[in-house]
Amino acid sequence: MTSTKPDTTIDEDAPGAPISVPDSGDHGEGGKIKMIVQLVKKCLGVKDIAAMRLSLPASLMEPIPNLEYWHYLDRPDMFAALLSINDSDDPFMRMIAVLRFTFTKDLKFVHGKVCKPYNSVLGEHFRAHWDIVPTPYEIEELAESTETYKSESASLKSSKSTTSGVSSFTKPKTPSTAPTSPQHGATDDLAGQMSNLNLTTPIRVVYLTEQVSHHPPVSAYYASCPARSVEMSGIDQISAKVSGTTLRVAPGEHNQGIFIKLTGGPGEGEQYHVTHPVASVNGILRGSFYVTVGDSTIITCEGGKPGHKFRTVIEYKEESWLGRAHFLLEGVIHTVFDSDANHCSEWTKVKHVPQNRVVAFFDGTWRGRIRWKRVGTGSYPTVDHSGVTRSTSSSPSPSHVKLPTPNIPAASFSKADVSGRAPEEEWMTLLDLSILEVVPKVVRPLDKQHPRESRKLWENVTDKLLKKEFSEATKEKVTIEQRQRDEAAERKRTGIEFVPRYFAKDYLAGYAELTSDGTQAVEEELKENSSYCIEGVDIKATLAA
Repeated sequence: MTSTKPDTTIDEDAPGAPISVPDSGDHGEGGKIKMIVQLVKKCLGVKDIAAMRLSLPASLMEPIPNLEYWHYLDRPDMFAALLSINDSDDPFMRMIAVLRFTFTKDLKFVHGKVCKPYNSVLGEHFRAHWDIVPTPYEIEELAESTETYKSESASLKSSKSTTSGVSSFTKPKTPSTAPTSPQHGATDDLAGQMSNLNLTTPIRVVYLTEQVSHHPPVSAYYASCPARSVEMSGIDQISAKVSGTTLRVAPGEHNQGIFIKLTGGPGEGEQYHVTHPVASVNGILRGSFYVTVGDSTIITCEGGKPGHKFRTVIEYKEESWLGRAHFLLEGVIHTVFDSDANHCSEWTKVKHVPQNRVVAFFDGTWRGRIRWKRVGTGSYPTVDHSGVTRSTSSSPSPSHVKLPTPNIPAASFSKADVSGRAPEEEWMTLLDLSILEVVPKVVRPLDKQHPRESRKLWENVTDKLLKKEFSEATKEKVTIEQRQRDEAAERKRTGIEFVPRYFAKDYLAGYAELTSDGTQAVEEELKENSSYCIEGVDIKATLAA
């Protein structure tokens, strides 16, 4: 076996010397674990690994670009369903829909392994789309909820241009590598798969992202479903630190969360802000990685029609040092009034929320079933509500008149203190993540992509990795990274400042506006021809045959 020397070239813009480990030449699991242990030792005491220049052998990476890996649209049908909730003018149910989207946006971590994608280079960009049938959450059909959201009806189309894709009809083994790893036999049972398809006309969700800064590494992203008047934008940046044998990953300085805007329909003008929790990658020294989530996620709503709003607190329960992880969570949806100081921002845990503000509880596991129930009547609209939900009145729905308001002794009590008093039949399934699968994306063929487009840019690295030519893959990777350093040096010499192509340079608000090129790229993706389905097979043509 031959080893490859680490790339120790100094990057003048980086905050310190590069962190690197040599490729030992042993690409089995044992060899990889040894290289990971070396890397962990070098990262001990580093304040923010993500801000450093981290040079890894290609053998430790998965064959997928970073910009493609992170997109928060593992279930684009949930994103598109934000404005099609039974066509109801009900702000509470829109919050329920945003909550469902929040739990499914990173579904890859439920079914797939943790992986290290390629580091993004400055100016790199990625775009894709999904043609899907939205899955609205109709409360009258709760008895069928665990069947309603299975993948069989989630995606009508997959990518003809992708090297491969995760079949939306079979649970993927490694969804993290699906966009670039070749898979065979995905269409062997095409007739059986097509029999499960809902051939309703699909709608399109498009996604665009660009690396807008290299030090610190920052990317901007935008997603849209014009047919449902829903947009999503934000800034991606992480902060990472080794603590013991765990890698702790938190939002970076510029990462303020996900911003969702409703541009039409009953909720027109509403903007939802979804913050990110803190995640930990565990099992590093064993080489058996798994993710746990801690802290809280807060969902707020502003804008739209007058009246009080709803706010959601998702509290991820701390894992025990002993025994296996349980991935538990609990949370509440509560009311927010204009008169509230700081819009209740100090309420970050379930126990912080006063009982007279709570309108719904939920609990469960972010890797499985999550249930919810209404509390009191504050979530119901009045008969003549015009989109404004009342805070106190009797239930307008006979099916919910029987719902009691739990007697919570004090605001400091946890939801767990009262949920045990409620009969099981009063709980409803929000969703079951264990039966959902990642919906594959559609990406344009390589011959239609820009040289800086992710798959095109990393094409040679991906090809070598898939062929297990790890030393050659590392050389290709170093070539790309060195070119980025050379370009940075030339900009510095000539006094030219880098300007993103698709997003405005200002992202202090937590998101960046599209430039004219960005708007054009989104419009092109909306019009992109995708008359192919299920791993490149045209369903209509197959049915005709």
